[in-house]
Amino acid sequence: MIKGIFSSLIGIPTVALGLLLYLFMSHQGEFGFLHLLYTLNGIAIGQSILITPLIVSFTASALGAADVQLRDLAETLGASSFRCNLAIMRETVWPMVLAVSAAFNRGFGELGVAMIVGGNLFQETRVLTTSIALETNLGNFNVAMAYAIILMAVVLIITLTINLVERLRQEEMPWKKQ
Repeated sequence: MIKGIFSSLIGIPTVALGLLLYLFMSHQGEFGFLHLLYTLNGIAIGQSILITPLIVSFTASALGAADVQLRDLAETLGASSFRCNLAIMRETVWPMVLAVSAAFNRGFGELGVAMIVGGNLFQETRVLTTSIALETNLGNFNVAMAYAIILMAVVLIITLTINLVERLRQEEMPWKKQ
């Protein structure tokens, strides 16, 4: 049931989350006393809430798909419960890296929370995505495209690096090829 809730939260519209957080972080909201609205910390909290369902759902799926015989083997060899869990996590490390990578990409390219909670304040809370939106609205398409290229380049470099490391790891362990 919990996994189902997190899985359904993966698709939460970012502007809806941003609005909800705005209401909680505004001066009249429950967390208004923390003065998080229009701050980078407020954006970070919003991004964390946004990506948590991705990480939880993907990690739970990875752990659920782990070989059940691995736990039995580890227990047979005398491993403690903690060591059994470590063995399973070691076997599922790359699916979990994929989960974190997907979450990073979702958060890094997100606009709704950053715009609503951060306010797109110059030299305070303006990030790449809000800068792209601003420059597009101002008709500065060359600047907006430059920001978009930077945004896409960062995501591509990180994703390709993760894929390269995984490929190198697979080549070092030829017995694990599927």
